[in-house]
Amino acid sequence: MPTEMLYLVLIGIVVFLISGIRIVRPTQRGLIERLGKYSRFASPGFNWVVPVIEVIYILNVTEQMIEANPQEIITNDNLNAKVDAQVYFKIRPDEQSVKNAVYNVQNCQYQIVNLARTTLRNIIGTMTLKTANSERGRINSDLHAVLLRETESWGIQIVRTELKEIDPPKDVQETMNKVVKAENEKIAAIDFATATETVADGAKRAEIKKAEGIKQAKILAAEGEAEAIQLVNEAAEKFFVGNAQLLRRIEMVEAALRMNAKIVVPTGSDLVNVIGEMAGILPVKALDKK
Repeated sequence: MPTEMLYLVLIGIVVFLISGIRIVRPTQRGLIERLGKYSRFASPGFNWVVPVIEVIYILNVTEQMIEANPQEIITNDNLNAKVDAQVYFKIRPDEQSVKNAVYNVQNCQYQIVNLARTTLRNIIGTMTLKTANSERGRINSDLHAVLLRETESWGIQIVRTELKEIDPPKDVQETMNKVVKAENEKIAAIDFATATETVADGAKRAEIKKAEGIKQAKILAAEGEAEAIQLVNEAAEKFFVGNAQLLRRIEMVEAALRMNAKIVVPTGSDLVNVIGEMAGILPVKALDKK
């Protein structure tokens, strides 16, 4: 065999070998088919397939996100809501799951999107718009559960679902905004009324305390006056017992003196002594006549 021919054969063999080299990354898994039939599983690293006879299908096994395209859904209260969601999934890395993802479903991403859209219509269609907006967690949970159940044989794992938006029609949104505004104004008015009532209640308590203080002061003053009167009565009873008539006379003399009236008081009477003691003088004794 000529040398040139030998070189051509060697080059052909090298090209043949090189053309069959397949490198699978750590984030990928592969299936190798030979003449249309499953042959073996391609793990990460170096893999070689027979050119022309064998074909390798490589799949990404990392987590992926797909959009469940926005759609109009009629809610239970006959309102059209624009709903959008996201689905996060990944293909399980074991051989059987990769085979299921290739052989049990034609296009798993397309199937997941349509299944998610249909499931959302079924779930939200039984809710009012207000309920759907307030129970997004429940919608996500129900959607996730349905997708898990329906894709069990696809070799994939539904990681989570996220409801992005539930937008009502524009006129309904404006009405809802007005309702929210009215509710906020109502709450603000109630808070203001409560604050005003608290201030008024504080002022009322302050006035009550003030009135109670005035009342207590008057009571104490009255008690003081009562005690003074009692002391006067006790003194009168002590020092004027049996002298009631004399006390009456003194009162008459006091009244007459106020009116500048002239009164003749007999010498030696008790009244003279009393008046003298009150004035700080002593009666003058009469001189004996010889």
